[in-house]
Amino acid sequence: MSATLHDNPTLSRFEMDDDGVLAVANYRLADNLITFTHTEVPPDARGHGVASRLIAGALETARARGLKVVAHCSFVRDFLAKHREYHDLLP
Repeated sequence: MSATLHDNPTLSRFEMDDDGVLAVANYRLADNLITFTHTEVPPDARGHGVASRLIAGALETARARGLKVVAHCSFVRDFLAKHREYHDLLP
């Protein structure tokens, strides 16, 4: 089974189901700006790239929606530092 990503605006988070493992990236949305506040992956699924796939998908969604990205979450901040291809999303 492949991972599925979707935006859950009711809970203000992106969710990714990866073979029964639910990872989430919480955000706040205001004025064409998405602020990522927290990323969470269950402990037994860490270290397998789940969070990176989740954030890459969330950033691609932000790009498609014309949003700029603020990273209050340390994981998102570190991800952006390592992936220059998303620097156009920074305000």
